Amino acid sequence: MLVDRAFVPPELVDDGERDGWPWSVPCVKELLGDGIAFEAPVTFLVGENGSGKSTVVEAVAEAFGLDGRGGRAGRKYANDRPQSPLGSALRLDLTSAGSRMMTGSRTRKKGYFLRAETAFGLMETVWGLPGYWDENTSEMSHGEGFLTVFEAMFRHPGLYVMDEPEAALSFASCLRLVSLMHRLGRTGAQVICATHSPVLASTPGARILEVGEHGIQPVEWSELLLVDHWRRYMSDPEAYLRHLIPKDERG
Repeated sequence: MLVDRAFVPPELVDDGERDGWPWSVPCVKELLGDGIAFEAPVTFLVGENGSGKSTVVEAVAEAFGLDGRGGRAGRKYANDRPQSPLGSALRLDLTSAGSRMMTGSRTRKKGYFLRAETAFGLMETVWGLPGYWDENTSEMSHGEGFLTVFEAMFRHPGLYVMDEPEAALSFASCLRLVSLMHRLGRTGAQVICATHSPVLASTPGARILEVGEHGIQPVEWSELLLVDHWRRYMSDPEAYLRHLIPKDERG
């Protein structure tokens, strides 16, 4: 592992700022002070849209020196996007391996931030460049492109941050990513992933943090609200659809 904890020193945020975004988001507010402890090589943040999980993983990526729009460690991309307010304030407690990587040369930094909403544009820009992949991902489906990135870039002990990678993946492709994340965790790498996927969250040995109005709390996979809803829906779709679509339109 490379990162033990992510936190924001309270003195970096004025009292008057704490009522505004992002500090008013419960999970971000929880970063002030003790923050989040990373206790396993693979960590998932799971929560509803708007819960703040993507804001947190983006900030972790930025604090580690990864570009907030996505991409590999040791490389900044041509854009004028400033670092996020949370990313600017976030601090990381590093393991000895993480400290060596962060204080070493740029080429020693290993990792990748895959952000689903910007991944496709980045992939079209960097394919074929030294240090990336040779295949033209613009000629592939989105899912095939994501898998190409995973297989080419998620190789070495490093920090791999992902924001909803399941956006382009089929069920079978999600299982391939589960295998990859598990393998990375056993080789000294660290994975931090925001997801809505019960498949990804089932990665063996992973720590799951549920994000919501309560802030951030650890939870077992079987106790996730996400998992409960999927089980109920797959067992009886009608129990949900009857609240959404009039009976005479459901066929």
